[in-house]
This record gives sequence, structure tokens and C-alpha cells, in this order.
Amino acid sequence: MSANFSITIDGHAVQVAPGESVLNAARKLGIDIPTLCYLEKCGPLNTCQVCLVKLNGKLVPSCGTKVAPGMAVESETTEVHEARRTALELLFSDHVGDCLSPCHRLCPLQLNVPVMLRHIQAGRLHEAAVTVRQALPLPAVLGRLCHHPCEQGCRRNSLDDPAAIREMERFVADQDLQSGAPHLPPCKPHTGKSVAIIGGGPAGLAAAHFLAREGHAVTVVDRHEKAGGTLRTRTTEVELPREVLDAELAQLERLGVQFKLNVALGQDLTLEGLSRGFNAVLLTLGEISPRNTHNLGVVLGPHGIKTDPNTGWTSAPDVFAAGSAVKPVKQLVKAMSEGRAVAECVHRHLFGVAPRRPEKTFSSVMGRLDPGELREFLRGANSAGRVSPCDRCLGHNRAEAAIESSRCLHCDCRSSGNCVLQHWAQVYDADANRFRSERKKFEQHLQPGGIIFEPGKCILCGICVKLTEMAAEPLGLTFIGRGFDVKVGVPFSREIDAGLQKVAAECVEHCPTGALVFKSEAGGS
Repeated sequence: MSANFSITIDGHAVQVAPGESVLNAARKLGIDIPTLCYLEKCGPLNTCQVCLVKLNGKLVPSCGTKVAPGMAVESETTEVHEARRTALELLFSDHVGDCLSPCHRLCPLQLNVPVMLRHIQAGRLHEAAVTVRQALPLPAVLGRLCHHPCEQGCRRNSLDDPAAIREMERFVADQDLQSGAPHLPPCKPHTGKSVAIIGGGPAGLAAAHFLAREGHAVTVVDRHEKAGGTLRTRTTEVELPREVLDAELAQLERLGVQFKLNVALGQDLTLEGLSRGFNAVLLTLGEISPRNTHNLGVVLGPHGIKTDPNTGWTSAPDVFAAGSAVKPVKQLVKAMSEGRAVAECVHRHLFGVAPRRPEKTFSSVMGRLDPGELREFLRGANSAGRVSPCDRCLGHNRAEAAIESSRCLHCDCRSSGNCVLQHWAQVYDADANRFRSERKKFEQHLQPGGIIFEPGKCILCGICVKLTEMAAEPLGLTFIGRGFDVKVGVPFSREIDAGLQKVAAECVEHCPTGALVFKSEAGGS
């Protein structure tokens, strides 16, 4: 047996064995090279070209390149990253599918609407509550007052009426609050950092929610007897029952948020004093009254407190501002999304990292669907019209909510969040439209065995073809056609499930794009 030897990757030496791949050597150093078509048991397939590295002045696939004595590899350079990004963008040039559904993309707080609806339809209300409370602060409030931009994007608009997304949020949140043990999203360990939030309105409460979940000690200071801001002063009991608001505020307290009420900035405390007692201060005071501006201690702009628009940072050190204190915000969900964004900036600042707003989740976008494509989605949905609750004051009951949720077309990718292609596109900031021309027609094939096959998402990686070959499937999968018309299919024009008698689960597990999924397990369905 030949002796091991050393190579260098980005200047770091690593011991390797003869016949080992550069990809494996990089992983020994903790270098995370992207792969889509590589599965160790299948060996190198060299189809996706996203695992490129530079060797002797040339770009080569690391999965299929064997190590050699004295080898010097470049992996994490700007040139290599650009090549990987281009490889990803070329894969999207004929990709047919949305990573996120339109309703998900249009939600300012990024609620995964289709997953919530699948949970409701299946009667898994605790899982629905987990999904809702992971994204939304005060969901029972939003479920009543949100202007529901998500419903404007619902593709059922083209058929009849959009799914009642806001009412389903309300249903889930109300059921959760009435359960006796409402779900609390997990909080990270205590950081030892503290934040004072001045103003207990929508933006401040949302910021408190997300900062507490990051492990910070959060104190909300408000000049009124009860927190809530405009949620109390500009809504009626019918629009927002106070017991619902109070129950959601109690959830914040369960997260560890402390409230100091009947305390006014400029009268009972000063910004200077707060800055001495807390690591950061966030001003979410609502609309600024002209008579109170001299007490704030920060520079004002034309509409309110002057901030860096990208970070919420004010003129004072360690002091941020958001919401209507900076500029008028009319919609509740937008005010809360501003609170979430500035919370991310404050969180990063507390750890000495440059503040920035949260990144948007990457999504490929199909755009408008033609009637035939819509019918493809409708095959898996309830064709009934929108379900109105028998008692509008109480909202939907379980049976009504299940029927309404079953109207969802599930036009999201059921592998979103677990899709390797989506993950690396996010990491490398890929532009899905860079090389895109007229897209192919959307197809969705529901197989008798419960597999969903979407050919437009297949990147011809070859993993499923290789797995069926290794398992000696009677028919298996193969590449059919030539040139740009190549596709994966089953010999003799049989259905996909006929080629996956032995390794269906393994092929679904290792499909890098969600072209193959199980209907019963996909996306929380």
C-alpha cells in the first residue's frame, strides 16, 4: 500500500491517501465545498460543476479530481467562488419551480404559509402553531388586523378566491392560546447582553420578541399603564379583544421580556441614563410629538428620528430606532417587520458585528402560470370555494379550517428548506434569472406510489440513475434523449414509480432539488 502524503489547500497542509479526492481532502480541513451531484457511495458523477477548485491554473471538479503529491489547490478565492456561482446560475437557467410560494414571499415576516396550511389540513395544530410562532410575533393579533398581502399573491385568485390565510393564522393562534400551554419558540442561551426598548407598540413588541429569542435580556419601557401602543388606542374591542392582546403579551413575558410601565422617556428617565444601564437602546416610540422632540437626545429627520436606513442606527452610540418613530408605518405587519429587521441589527451590534437587516430567503420564481399549469396544481387541492365560518366572531372551527386549508394549491417547492440547490444559491448569492430565457412548461406528475416527480426541477445530476443501477432495479431510471432534450425517465415510457421499486426512499432523500419527493412527507404535509 502506498504511503500517505501531504497536499495544500488554500495554503493549509493536509494528509491524504493515494486515490482520495480533492473534495474529501478539503472536508478534512473543514472547507465546505458545495456539491449537488456527489454522493459518496455513487462516486464522482461530474455533472453539476459547482464543486470547482483551481489546480495548476485550471478550474476542475474537486469530487472527480484525485490528489497527487505536491498538489496545491485553491478553493476559497474570489475567482473560484465566481465560477461556482455561475455554475449555479446556469442550473437555474431552465429551472421550473418556485422555492417559496408567492404568499410566503409576500409575507413581510416570512411565514411559511403552505406548511401551516398542510398542518391544519392534517389536524396537526401543534405543528401549525410551531410554524406560526416561529415567524410571527403576536400571531393572534396579526390574524385579526393584518392587511394580508400574502393573499394578494395566492394563485387561487386566478381561479376563485384566495386561501383565507389571515383567518387560518388567527385559527392556529387562538387554538394555541386556548390549549393551556401555548407554544414558545426556542430561545438561545443567555448572552449577558441587555436591551431597553422604549415604546410598547407593534414595532417595539416585535423587536422584543426576536431579541429575547436571541438570548438577550429585554426590557420594554412604556409610558402607558398597559403595553400595546396603537393596538390598544386605535382598535375596538370587536376588532381586537383585549384578552387576546393581553394573552399575546403574556407570551412575551414567558419568553423573558420584562415590562416597565407608566415610565416616560424625558420625564422619568433619560437616554444617557439608559445607555449606562443597558448595552443597547431601541426607540420605538410611535409617531413623535413635536413638543417632545427636545427630550429625546437624538437627531431628528423630516418625519421622525434620523437613522441609517439600512441599520436603524441613530446619531447616538448604541441607540437604534424603528417604526413610526422614524417614518410613518400604516400597516401592522410592516411595523412588525421593521421591528424584526432592527432587532437583527441590534443583535449583530451587541456582538461587535456590522449591523445589517436579515437576508431574504433565496427563491427561484416561475412567475405567472397559464391555465393548464394552474390545473396541474389544482389536481392536488380541494376545488371548493372559500369557507366562511359559521360564527364570524369565533372564527373557523376545526372542520371549517381543515376544509379551507385544503384549498391551498401548494405551489411552493415541497423540498424548500431542505433543497441543496436552494441552500448553495443562498450561500453564493446566485441570481436565478441571470441566464434565464423563456421557461419550460411546469409539469407535476403524481405517481401511484405516492411520489411526486417534477421534471422541470431535475438538474440531471445522475444520482437517482446511479442508485437504481447499483440496486439492480428491474427497470430503474436512465437518461432519455440527446443534447438539450435529455431527461430522466424510466425505460419503455413507464411511470417513475415503476423504476423505483427498491430505492424510492433513497432517491427521494438524495435528490438535490426536490424533483423527487413523497407526497405524504413533503414540506410537512
